[in-house]
Amino acid sequence: MPLLARTILTPLHVDVRRGAVADLGRILADGRISAGGDVAVVVGHGVGARVADLIRPSLGAADIFTVSGGTLDTANELAAKLRARSYDAVVGIGGGTTLDTAKYAATRYGIPMVSVATSLANDGIGSPVASLVNDGMKGSYGVHIPIAVIVDLDFVEAGPSRYNRGGIGDVLSNLSALADWELARDVRGEPVDGLAASLARMGAEALLRHPGDMTDDGFVTVLAEGLIASGLAMAVSGSSRPCSGGCHEIMHAVDVLNPGTGSHGELAGMGALFCTFLRGDELRFRQMSACLARHALHRTHRDFGLSDEQFADVVGFAPRTRPDRYTIIEHLDLGPKEIRMRLADYVDAVQRS
Repeated sequence: MPLLARTILTPLHVDVRRGAVADLGRILADGRISAGGDVAVVVGHGVGARVADLIRPSLGAADIFTVSGGTLDTANELAAKLRARSYDAVVGIGGGTTLDTAKYAATRYGIPMVSVATSLANDGIGSPVASLVNDGMKGSYGVHIPIAVIVDLDFVEAGPSRYNRGGIGDVLSNLSALADWELARDVRGEPVDGLAASLARMGAEALLRHPGDMTDDGFVTVLAEGLIASGLAMAVSGSSRPCSGGCHEIMHAVDVLNPGTGSHGELAGMGALFCTFLRGDELRFRQMSACLARHALHRTHRDFGLSDEQFADVVGFAPRTRPDRYTIIEHLDLGPKEIRMRLADYVDAVQRS
């Protein structure tokens, strides 16, 4: 994956609370974001469009663009439209696909981007990465981190619970990604950025130990802050390394071999638990397994409807999704027979935990 853009290391404004969207007009009036009021608003076909209608009086003469598909072509088409006028800022409103499309298009022409998240499905709400489909395969593209991140808990609560719970898996996967990063340091001498690692670990540990659930504003706020901290960790390190290891290799491999199996966060959480098992970290395995189970997230490939054979193929394919990464999967370099043996042991361990 290419080095990420590092021009903007931290958002100028972060707001996680109920009623946050109502203040969007005031935020856009901030001279640091929009001096002249020329703003492009990017929405999807779902809740983002409804949010845009709600706040339209505060948007003034803003142009509204509707996008769908989450492809590189779509993002480039949006970028071409943004180039036709001198916009002060781009406001992306919606879920991960819409925000990633807006981030990529805004970065193409150096336009500040405001992220208004209506779900907490993954750490894309405030990260310097855009996940877009190109030639049938999802890839990660370095972009500028949003200049402001707004999460309105009212809209998150109204969204599909399964998508929001997926964000829990994405934040927890930081623990496995960090272990992979440390492994790469020990084996290959890869440098580890301490601040980036601390940011990624902070959100994951807080989520792991929080007793609440998605009905608790306190827990949802911790989840949102954990996702934003993940984005900051990637911006600080200039790489997705703090939040993406073998867990995300597995997630991307599932997307390639068995598209539509699960969401980004759901698969990342399961992949992280499997990689933690491979690593032999029994304490961390039990902690993560209990957390995923408490939040009704899938813990094995079978929960996603994948057979042992299908998931063995996924594990074998996973290193090809990130050729530059060294994780526990590359370290063990298991053959097909060994993978199947480990899978059987993994399923038993999950059932016992």
